Amino acid sequence: MRWKLPRHFLNSGRRTLTPVCMVNEWLHEGIEQTRSGAWSETGAVDCGLREASLLNGFSPRGQKAQCQKKRTLALRLVRVPERRAESGPAPRILRRGSAPPWAPAFPPPPRVTQAAVTAFEREVMTGARPTAAEKRRARERGGGGGPAADAAPGRERRPVEAAGGMSGARGAGVAMAALLLAASVLSAALLAPGGSPERGAEAEPPRDLDKKRHIELKMDQALLLIHNELLGTNLIVYWNSERCYHCLLQVLVNVSGSAEPGKPSIAATAVSTQHRSILQLNDTLEEKEVCRLEYKFGEFGNYSLLVKPVRNGVNDIGCDLVVNKNPVDSNLPVIIAFLVGLAVVIAVCFLRFLLSLDDFNNWISKAINSRETDRLINSELGSPSRADPLGGDAQPEAWRASAVRLRLRCVDTFRGLALILMVFVNYGGGKYWYFKHASWNGLTVADLVFPWFVFIMGSSIFLSMTSILQRGCSKLRLLGKIAWRSFLLICIGVIIVNPNYCLGPLSWDKVRIPGVLQRLGVTYFVVAVLELIFAKPVPDSCASERRCSSLQDIISSWPQWLFILMLESIWLALTFFLPVPGCPTGYLGPGGIGDLGKYPNCTGGAAGYIDRLLLGDDHLYQHPSSTVLYHTTVAYDPEGILGTINSIVMAFLGVQAGKILLYYKDQTKGILVRFTAWCCFLGLISVAFTKISENEGFIPVNKNLWSISYITTLSSFAFFILLLLYPIVDVNGLWTGAPFLYPGMNSILVYVGHEVFQNYFPFQWRLQDNQSHKEHLIQNIVATALWVLIAYILYRKKVFWKI
Repeated sequence: MRWKLPRHFLNSGRRTLTPVCMVNEWLHEGIEQTRSGAWSETGAVDCGLREASLLNGFSPRGQKAQCQKKRTLALRLVRVPERRAESGPAPRILRRGSAPPWAPAFPPPPRVTQAAVTAFEREVMTGARPTAAEKRRARERGGGGGPAADAAPGRERRPVEAAGGMSGARGAGVAMAALLLAASVLSAALLAPGGSPERGAEAEPPRDLDKKRHIELKMDQALLLIHNELLGTNLIVYWNSERCYHCLLQVLVNVSGSAEPGKPSIAATAVSTQHRSILQLNDTLEEKEVCRLEYKFGEFGNYSLLVKPVRNGVNDIGCDLVVNKNPVDSNLPVIIAFLVGLAVVIAVCFLRFLLSLDDFNNWISKAINSRETDRLINSELGSPSRADPLGGDAQPEAWRASAVRLRLRCVDTFRGLALILMVFVNYGGGKYWYFKHASWNGLTVADLVFPWFVFIMGSSIFLSMTSILQRGCSKLRLLGKIAWRSFLLICIGVIIVNPNYCLGPLSWDKVRIPGVLQRLGVTYFVVAVLELIFAKPVPDSCASERRCSSLQDIISSWPQWLFILMLESIWLALTFFLPVPGCPTGYLGPGGIGDLGKYPNCTGGAAGYIDRLLLGDDHLYQHPSSTVLYHTTVAYDPEGILGTINSIVMAFLGVQAGKILLYYKDQTKGILVRFTAWCCFLGLISVAFTKISENEGFIPVNKNLWSISYITTLSSFAFFILLLLYPIVDVNGLWTGAPFLYPGMNSILVYVGHEVFQNYFPFQWRLQDNQSHKEHLIQNIVATALWVLIAYILYRKKVFWKI
């Protein structure tokens, strides 16, 4: 005899007529039947006895604590408030085995793909917590967390063929900085209306939850239930991500065969929702493919994969994918944050328009843009315009040309944009995959920022060096300053900004030698010395009389170009022709399970081999991004030795942008034409290298390798950004560059500060729900906005950290 608590009883308003002990005894009978083997655990669930299956872990009857648990559950099921002894006669005790008089005959067991379930039943089946709306409705009805009357979301059926694939204003500077911080707070208010939107309000999880089926989902995961109705056929479910190129399939879960018809064996597992998933089911015994499908699961969704025999004349086995619980839109917080930021931009533009109508705007402009501030912000090596006097060293008369008087705000704005994006992604980027580095080939937002910073550093090198030489500094003294600054950058990177601190005090046996500031220091030294050796006076006639060749900026730098081409030839030769033990020559793959697992220890090919040979495994980055999808086990450093060559190339392309800005400083059209030409030229080179493909090109775009295609692609983007910023910021003055201007003028302080104080309040705090994109996004936006505010305050206080 199969029976369960009827749904109309669960959803009825009966509160005082049902004896507690009656339900207690009735539940005990169902538990005994499940324990005795008359019903399997799966059968109990399929037949609707979910309430009884919760109590499988109880000890024998008679223990006071266990009886209290059952009594508590009965109260929860039928929502009967505890009756006091004096309120009426003692309840009648039913004889064991007899059904309560109000329990009707049971309908046939409902199928998982058709039945509508209550909120409490869905919680028991899937482990999903009740939403805030469901808890509110329960409180309004007077229940303390009982089952809801609302049905689960409608289900979506997706047939899958067996053994087949399913591809389915100057015056507005203060206002901008203040509004940016206000926008962060507003974002927090909009994104946090009383709980996590992804998983609903926090609730205490059921203490008696079936441990076998309950899986605590994390971010970017969904629950998948595999129902195997094949008699005696055990299945192995394999999984892979579509972004994992030529990867071995990974075992996801094993599903035992069904014991008897109509009683499927069920296995639960978590699947990734970041990208499309590839699922393949194989027969364990015959080792053959049963069915295969591709599907993009949604975060915190609940899905069932039904595997059952069919007779359709084509296939003997059918697979149906059923949506038990609709996923959440995990990108909604990003959309809201973007809309808030857009609203801030519109508000600032409107504020600038209002200020332009009043003479008060002139007073604000004079107060903010003082000459003293403009003098202090021009550092010896970091200023794109001029530097402080370094002495009375004699220089040739050719260097006595008038210095560039105005600071190029587009350069500072671009630097600040790259820096703020770097801070945001380093703080976590809301834990979204597109704000993290690509696992191997390809680009994400996080992969853009470091090369752009290197590019702008190259532009600043030429502009500031030319200004220093024009002001009478000798090359020898300037060389000393270049060497000292490079040394300081490397020391700060090794000693202060070192990820090994998270493992405890700094250990010289395990210290990471490569790093971001270390690469910046080496790149700065090579490019600055190269430009210093071959430095020539900038012809003033090129800007005023237009008698220069259209390629003057390139022809005047032919020695530097020759050196850069030699460096790139060295990179190509080492990358494609250096023999690496145990790896194919010219290997550019990630190793691990990539390339069908043939080269598990060949991560990075020659680049990884050179680093491990010269620096040692213990002095490299131990958690590269390739471990996420490709499960690599060897140490690999994305800021390694070989990649520094292409970093130098990237900085030199930035030098070229600086030369265009200086050689043609009075020819706006000439600057824009050259920026456009470089953008298109480098873009075409990238197309040739990559074949417009993520993985199939000759040299894929790869941040871990800093491949030449990665350099040309990001340089093309950089020229395009300057093409937009220069006329908007410097020529027409439509935008002051705020708020990015402020961190761009104090870049070293902001970068080092955000690394050192990353784990301190108010840049980080304890989250209520650590598995919520929303809470992480709020925290990261607020932390980033705080550094913008700090940079603005330092700008107003005329504090600029120079090294």
